[in-house]
Amino acid sequence: MKEETPVQTETEQETTINDGSPEKLSGEEKISSKEEELQETINELNDRYLRLAADFENYKKRNARETEQRISYAVEQIAIEMLDITDNLEKALLSDDDSLREGLKQTYKLLISMLDGHSITPIESINQKFDPTKQEALAYVPSDCEEGTVIDEITRGYYMKDKVIRCAKVAVSQGKNKEE
Repeated sequence: MKEETPVQTETEQETTINDGSPEKLSGEEKISSKEEELQETINELNDRYLRLAADFENYKKRNARETEQRISYAVEQIAIEMLDITDNLEKALLSDDDSLREGLKQTYKLLISMLDGHSITPIESINQKFDPTKQEALAYVPSDCEEGTVIDEITRGYYMKDKVIRCAKVAVSQGKNKEE
């Protein structure tokens, strides 16, 4: 024989209460129960969102602090290297004239070595074709050199790795004077 199972209507739901006996929920109780479940889910998701937002804010603050520390450390290292050069210049200023030139040469070598250690190299300009990406023309003068050739370097330019960090200030040839 086939046993028939009771069919639940849309307004009833069978659940088990603490003592194990089934209890029938009305439609309103069913909706209220679903609302509570949804509210719990919303609260959990909101809590996760707030925690993630707080974690992200903490990450941004920590990253900014670490970046500031790296910058400060880099400046400190360059300053320490510059202090050696400052010491040598002070010694050169206190010495007699004969040793002054030698002291300045040694200080210059130390400075160039420090710059080279940071991948800072001079831009070669003299007798090169004028390049506006590396050089700034301060004068355009007649000379025996070909037009557009750098004939004088007023201020040396520098690269840091392959990036120009200071353009060279130069005088550029107009070419031979045609009045002759």
